[in-house]
Amino acid sequence: MTVPFSPFILNICSLRYLPSGRDPRALHATRRARRFPMFFEIKDLELHPIEFEEKFESGVIDLGSDYRQISPVESSGRADLVEEHHGKHKIIKDIRIQGRLTTSLESICARCLEPLIQDVKREFDLLYRPLGADAGRDEISVTDAEAEISYYEGEGILLDDVVREQILLTVPLKLTCREDCKGLCPHCGKNLNQEKCSCAVTWEEPRWAALKEIRGKLAH
Repeated sequence: MTVPFSPFILNICSLRYLPSGRDPRALHATRRARRFPMFFEIKDLELHPIEFEEKFESGVIDLGSDYRQISPVESSGRADLVEEHHGKHKIIKDIRIQGRLTTSLESICARCLEPLIQDVKREFDLLYRPLGADAGRDEISVTDAEAEISYYEGEGILLDDVVREQILLTVPLKLTCREDCKGLCPHCGKNLNQEKCSCAVTWEEPRWAALKEIRGKLAH
């Protein structure tokens, strides 16, 4: 099937990611073999807003060593240019990105170290300002109050970076398989959710340890 030429699609993907001399109409077939990162560039947003619908397969986004992506990240939304007047002559060009994403991650329980699956769903409304634009600024605009604020450098921002940030903000710092997870025995290492161990452990409240020591000295 031949995909019709679409200037709007080319603007979304940015021509900088097309090999020189390549027919733009072959973009659809090219992206099947190689993924071109989506870059929201100021000069493109000055012409029109950009709507996006991107799928990120496992391994495309670096989530670090604590999480393993087990299903594609499905993301969609819209990017707009927001111009703000600072003073009489200065105009700040912000990028506002609104959207949603879903995926599933595999991690381990912080207590018993068993693998667990975390379903991630997030809606976001983000405002990216040029780095340094808010230096010495105290006032908050209406746009600021509605959106989370971050910063970009250069001529724009990669969707990959936005998605990665939002996924990591969604998952808690410590995941547990359940609220009452008993964890591992600190002596033999057995999973106490699955079996009891025979380790004899006497737990003592640390706060009373000093008083107990004084009491022992007075007894002598």
